[in-house]
Amino acid sequence: MTTTPVDSGRGFAALAGTDRVAGQLYTDPDIFEQELEKIFYRTWIWVAHESEIPEAGSFKTATIGRQPVIVNRDRKGNFNVLLNRCRHRGASVCEVPRGKANGFTCPYHSWSYSLEGQLRGIPYPEGYEGVVEKKEMPLERLRVESYAGMIFASFNQEIEPLEDFLGDAKIWIDRFMKQGAGYPVKAQGEHRFRFDGNWKIQLENTTDGYHFPIVHRSWMASVDAETADMLSFMTDENAVTHALGNGHSVAIMVPEHVDLEEDDGTEDLQGRFGHIIEELSQTMPPEQVRRIVRSMHGAGFNLNLFPNVAMSMSFFRVLRPIAVNETEIQHIALGLDGGPESVNRERLRIHEHFQGPFGFGTPDDSEAWDRVQRGAYANKDMPILVNRGLGRERTTEEGWKTSHVTDESGMREAYGQWKKMMSND
Repeated sequence: MTTTPVDSGRGFAALAGTDRVAGQLYTDPDIFEQELEKIFYRTWIWVAHESEIPEAGSFKTATIGRQPVIVNRDRKGNFNVLLNRCRHRGASVCEVPRGKANGFTCPYHSWSYSLEGQLRGIPYPEGYEGVVEKKEMPLERLRVESYAGMIFASFNQEIEPLEDFLGDAKIWIDRFMKQGAGYPVKAQGEHRFRFDGNWKIQLENTTDGYHFPIVHRSWMASVDAETADMLSFMTDENAVTHALGNGHSVAIMVPEHVDLEEDDGTEDLQGRFGHIIEELSQTMPPEQVRRIVRSMHGAGFNLNLFPNVAMSMSFFRVLRPIAVNETEIQHIALGLDGGPESVNRERLRIHEHFQGPFGFGTPDDSEAWDRVQRGAYANKDMPILVNRGLGRERTTEEGWKTSHVTDESGMREAYGQWKKMMSND
């Protein structure tokens, strides 16, 4: 089994080995600053789902690293991601989390901009004659592309096309969206929180099946037996993690729900959804009712898209690095756009039971992440191990490095991409 020294004097390449990474990756503020420049300001970063900006003029504000941006849909239906910084004196031009507007106006001196970012108006313009040309002073525009409703942006105008970056993860994005059961998937509410830890601690967590029955035992004890049994994947040989390339990975926890359109009819519908089945059966054929109910918990996997978004069974988890020891997490609940409201309410209740300040999952995860950060300050030369399952890892016919869902193939994939971007190899 290969080991790699973690002497920071040898550069970033030495900090991420095959089976372990340097502890200072969680604690060194200089490394964190380099991560912002070399990763978050150079690659594709998820900023919105199309359902969050459904019509012309719709917008939401977001942050990439430390840089505030506005994501909007213009009158032509195009998506724009604009740096939220007036070209005059640098004030933000929008502080509303989301809404609808014809454009954006700086509150300091009223320079106004179109949805596409063009400078439209300057008050008392006679002072700028021969000094400022409006066409030369638009809001900075980021490169923006979308796939399957997922909108990504990049400061890097020369970056590879989004679909190339996503690569084989596109297969899993498509499967994830099948939880709409014939309806488009929509965002239906969010909550945010911060934890006192490095962003990579959370990045690791999404495809870490090893922690689930330990950290989330209180949640497992709180749900019905059918749900608990569905997520008892520790000894299921079909529950695996695939490394998909470019830092992306997928952890399969419910193999029978990998593709929700595939149904041999043998799986019993959960009794907890009896009221939903009864209601939907009044107006829908049995096969449609079955498809919706089988999708209530979302897809059967967690998909990690490097570096900042996870498509986690039935919700999006978005991370934002704030400091070397502070990270913001955004959880976005998902529903069926145009689907039965009773189904969307039930999905929200399922989401709340695990996520959020009153859920069973989020507080336990946050405590674990906090403790990893605190422990990382003890002996900075002691490495973090990501070697579980390395000896039994295999390569599939698709070329994916694969091991059991409790193994750390996904983490090794993420750190491989980290190493590539940070060391410029």
